[in-house]
Amino acid sequence: MSKGRSEAAAGASGILLKYLQEQNRPYSAQDVFGNLQREHGLGKTAVVKALEQLAQQGKIKEKMYGKQKIYFADQKEIQELKKECAGYRERLKNIKAATNHVTPEEKEQVYKERQRYHKEWRRRKRMATELSDAILEGYPKSKKQFFEEVGIETDEDHNVKLPDP
Repeated sequence: MSKGRSEAAAGASGILLKYLQEQNRPYSAQDVFGNLQREHGLGKTAVVKALEQLAQQGKIKEKMYGKQKIYFADQKEIQELKKECAGYRERLKNIKAATNHVTPEEKEQVYKERQRYHKEWRRRKRMATELSDAILEGYPKSKKQFFEEVGIETDEDHNVKLPDP
């Protein structure tokens, strides 16, 4: 085999492997030859040799149907994805099985903090209301106009309601 033909055969195997992986379906050597002849100018002998070489290397699979050989991409990646998926399922199962993610002490602490913040919110809102009412006693305009001039935004402007204690 000349140097040019060996390089063509080596290039053909790369082209054929890429083609079979992209198409992800089985082909006979004749089908591959017919589909790639115009694009790459590969000869039928080069296609057959390259397909057999790829099959021997384990990069593609080969099956016999009567007298005809069918070639298709080796889908090793599917097995890896199935293993990964099984690992995630096991992890999800373990997470769902664990019922107490928060200890009672942590839960009580969160409720106490919420109650403290609620109390502080109410206290500050009351202070702000008393202060604005004191200012409005001597102010000639309405409460709404005063808030607009000063730039005060109330909870009611944003439809925020004080939560229940």
